[in-house]
Amino acid sequence: MKILLIILALLHCSAALAEQAPEPVGASQNDVMNDLAIYAMSLSDTPYQYGGNTSADGFDCSGFVRYVFSNALSLQLPRTSHEMSRIGAHLEPDQLRPGDLVFYNTRKQRYSHVGIYVGDDRFVHASSSGKSIALVNMQDTYWRTRYNGARRVSVNP
Repeated sequence: MKILLIILALLHCSAALAEQAPEPVGASQNDVMNDLAIYAMSLSDTPYQYGGNTSADGFDCSGFVRYVFSNALSLQLPRTSHEMSRIGAHLEPDQLRPGDLVFYNTRKQRYSHVGIYVGDDRFVHASSSGKSIALVNMQDTYWRTRYNGARRVSVNP
């Protein structure tokens, strides 16, 4: 009888521990990057600040991307959009997945702007003075004509 009670107690404890497991082991890179994209969009009330790299003070485009990758994945990216354009794997537009970096020429200079792709031809970015983090459509004329490419940063989920 004691053995049966011990077995039942152990089964109950293991079931309780299984319910507390934070995430299944082996989460895919897609899942991790989807979470990163959601986190990026959650910062939508943060204002633009030239040179900014904190949610308290505001962000510029590369400061925003660095902050998201650092806080969501503990991954340190380079500081400027131009430096970011050199990391990861080059992507064609039809290969984009949430969490990929998208680059634009917004200052008559290639790779002068960066954002995070979130799916459905949309990306989130710190746009310009007087505005906050924005979700925009890549097919809008302004963005479509300034697109420079995309990169995928590998992460180990």
